[in-house]
Amino acid sequence: MPIDPAKAVAAEPRSAEISWDHKDVQLYHLGLGAGVPATDPDELRYTLESRLHVLPSFATVAGAGMGVVGGLSAPGIDIDLAAVLHGGQSITLHRPLPAGGRAVSTSRVAAVYDKGKAAVLVLRSEAADEDGPLWTSDASIFVRGEGGWGGDRGPSERLELPDREPDATVERPIREEQALLYRLSGDWNPLHADPEFAKLAGFDRPILHGLCSYGMTLKAVVDTVLGGDVTRVRSYRTRFAGIVFPGETLRIRMWAWDGRVQVAVTAVERDDAPVLADTLVEHS
Repeated sequence: MPIDPAKAVAAEPRSAEISWDHKDVQLYHLGLGAGVPATDPDELRYTLESRLHVLPSFATVAGAGMGVVGGLSAPGIDIDLAAVLHGGQSITLHRPLPAGGRAVSTSRVAAVYDKGKAAVLVLRSEAADEDGPLWTSDASIFVRGEGGWGGDRGPSERLELPDREPDATVERPIREEQALLYRLSGDWNPLHADPEFAKLAGFDRPILHGLCSYGMTLKAVVDTVLGGDVTRVRSYRTRFAGIVFPGETLRIRMWAWDGRVQVAVTAVERDDAPVLADTLVEHS
């Protein structure tokens, strides 16, 4: 079997030094669509170095992110990358992220679940600097055709949407070139840029990165519900339920209560097709 769950989970963690500066943060924010209108004080928090606040989802690209790549090459894992899908993402913040810094990122396979016709790898990255822990990030990777060994199926939590109207709904357009800009933050998968590669993968044109939708959604929550204060975010998780194309529009519906914001994200132009589901932001 290409995946040996016991060997993968028991493997020694891999560590690497990472660093970033304000330019990396600004580029990431611009890749999420920040800066419109360019002179809006609320947008300058994301784009002007003298006022820079760091959106917590930057943790997914800080230092070009080693978690997923490192995890898929871990001992006990030998899989076809064409069978891999990013199924979900979560981040827990231990303190606000600085606009520049150096840290040690440690990555390991935290769990391997048997879904029958597929396996799910939970790849965990933990980052810490000289002052202590910064963030813990879990990427759930869905590997088609690698299940069926009789292992633990793992959690299957689903969040039912509240039975009431959203407290806020916003729409965020995705620029035609947005995937080309976002990939400069470190995700060079040609699926998001090369039309021919996208066709080979079954799409009629390149799709937007799931983690770009993830970041756009958190920015919308921070701006709409949290008063623009990125430091209030404690954790953020989602399940990638579908795709969205550059040129389309995200509809982001939010329900807020007791330090939580539940979110549903859909593609407006395709009859509100799901994009992100089971999405929850916990905040102070």
